[in-house]
Amino acid sequence: MKLNKIYKEDCLSTLKKMKDDSVDVVITSPPYNMNLRIRNGKYCSRQIVKEISTKYTEFSDNLPIDEYNEFHTNVLKELLRVSDLIFYNIQIVTGSKRSIFKMIGEFSENLKEIIVWDKGNGQPAMQQQVLNRRTELILVFEKDYPISRQFRKRGEFKRGTLDDLWLIKRGKKVGGENHGAVFPEELVSTILENFSKEDDIIYDPFMGTGTTAVVAKQLNRKFIGSEISQRYIEIAEERLKKTNDLLSK
Repeated sequence: MKLNKIYKEDCLSTLKKMKDDSVDVVITSPPYNMNLRIRNGKYCSRQIVKEISTKYTEFSDNLPIDEYNEFHTNVLKELLRVSDLIFYNIQIVTGSKRSIFKMIGEFSENLKEIIVWDKGNGQPAMQQQVLNRRTELILVFEKDYPISRQFRKRGEFKRGTLDDLWLIKRGKKVGGENHGAVFPEELVSTILENFSKEDDIIYDPFMGTGTTAVVAKQLNRKFIGSEISQRYIEIAEERLKKTNDLLSK
């Protein structure tokens, strides 16, 4: 596959083209299924809630919970085929909660660690008697030695220097007001600096506006991305151009 390229297609299509163990590290933040809601104790699988903004225009971000779980199960299986180390950033919301708990159980043999990303403050919950969501989880999956907490192949940090709670502020908005859930560059750089080396190949199956690619470039890593939105690819490519311009000075 061509490196330093974002493919305009769903990630399962890209993954089919990838050889086994062809990627060093996966970093991604998949859709949260924000617009799947509950009414009278049942999921409203196709209800789009207008008051919840979404960064996606190609789909409604409200898959039925079984479809959402099946999709992410298939993605994780493919990611474990092509890479040894996966950082899968998720948020527990109504539309993802049951699926996330299932994934943790189903992939327990490969679940290496769970890192808590503390964004500093919780946005107010939309309903009464609901906890504000201040944190997100980074599920870390590994093939090499998942039974142990030791990162034998890709741990670049020294003993006692890296915690499992990362206090990192939310990413800044890019490309207008419709994309309000930007992956912060500091989060990606923390992963790359501690779990990868220069010239490693980094894959983001849900590239969005390109934060993983931008930070990979900044830290002299190669990248591959998948993204279904042409608009976000254009934003990512513009960000990459600016990054290349800065690095060439």
